[in-house]
Amino acid sequence: MTFKVLASDPLDAGAAKAMREAGLIVDERTSLTPEALVREIVEYDAIVVRSATKVRAEVIDAGKRLKLIVRAGVGLDNVDAAHARAKGIEVRNTPGASSNSVAELALGHMLSLARHIGRGTASTKAGKWEKKQLEGVEIEGKTLGIIGIGRIGQSLARKAHGLGMTVLCYDAVLTASPLPGITRFVPLGDLLGRSDFISLHIPYDPAVGATIGEKEFAQMKPGVRIVNCARGGVVDEAALVRALETGKVAGAALDVFATEPPAADDPLLRQTNVSLTPHIGAATEEAQARVGDEVARIVIEFAKTARK
Repeated sequence: MTFKVLASDPLDAGAAKAMREAGLIVDERTSLTPEALVREIVEYDAIVVRSATKVRAEVIDAGKRLKLIVRAGVGLDNVDAAHARAKGIEVRNTPGASSNSVAELALGHMLSLARHIGRGTASTKAGKWEKKQLEGVEIEGKTLGIIGIGRIGQSLARKAHGLGMTVLCYDAVLTASPLPGITRFVPLGDLLGRSDFISLHIPYDPAVGATIGEKEFAQMKPGVRIVNCARGGVVDEAALVRALETGKVAGAALDVFATEPPAADDPLLRQTNVSLTPHIGAATEEAQARVGDEVARIVIEFAKTARK
């Protein structure tokens, strides 16, 4: 039986090659509209997506042959996984493949906030010389609080510890640090009140809403710096803007936004003390190669079972 795979978002070339060499038909169609996807999915046994394609109920219902959905990345925000599983469709992702790349970006944002790298680049290009205005801070000796100490959080903890930071962690599903000697597990309130930098590495749950909002900002020390390379929505962006404007938060770094891309008039974009990137946490050559390898392995192994 022919096993057909639709890659509706860009996929590492090595992954597509590996699947084809295993005898699978792989169609790379990365410009399908949502309406076109509903029409075309009927022909496929599996679909591979990154973050752009939304695999909602209408796509799943239209996929009469669909047996497997693979999200090439961390999280399943753009996949209605519960609906798929209720219909007997397997849903997989690649949570470990891009962990180091996301952790490195979070660390890069921390350094950017500490030394005003983003603002310094923009102002120098604009013909300004803000040498006196851009006095920063060192990260060595500072306390980093990591909210969500899974694969990415642990990777960041190791890096920050190696740079001389004290690392605290909190996780809603754990009761102890997975890295004793590197990071200390504390209640969320303690982490908020003691950290100079806070980095989030948690999923967004619409039923819970923002993990960091007005109440949490009020518990933080003045001059804290916030990094969110996790998911848009885990930080209340309106509350963050207010905290930036009052100086309670000295700087914020975001790779993810509640609405992507953010609107041109988004007040966050007007702040000078921010470091922003367009959801590129996993966008490294190395991560995409690892993601591609894992996607290919998942699909090939599944196809072998499905053919029996």
